[in-house]
Amino acid sequence: MAKTKSGGSSRLGRDSESKRLGVKVQDGEKIKAGAIIIRQRGTKYLPGKNTKRGSDDTIYSIKDGVVQFGSKTKKLYDGSKRTAKIVRVLDTKAK
Repeated sequence: MAKTKSGGSSRLGRDSESKRLGVKVQDGEKIKAGAIIIRQRGTKYLPGKNTKRGSDDTIYSIKDGVVQFGSKTKKLYDGSKRTAKIVRVLDTKAK
């Protein structure tokens, strides 16, 4: 008979991999078409001009240009308002 109880195996010690979310390109930086600007869950940032939102809420550029961040007031369905952060890509060739 054993003098001490068996240690057993721990069921802890597992952790999920980080998803590397966040802003990938800063305000004023040049970007190419198709490049990811923001990786996010939900719509913390909304796509603006020359940007699109992917199926996983990632915002990416559809044209070459310079990234610009801004905000605007958005009216919700219940009549309340919220400040929305907008991401857009300005075309460098346009005058």
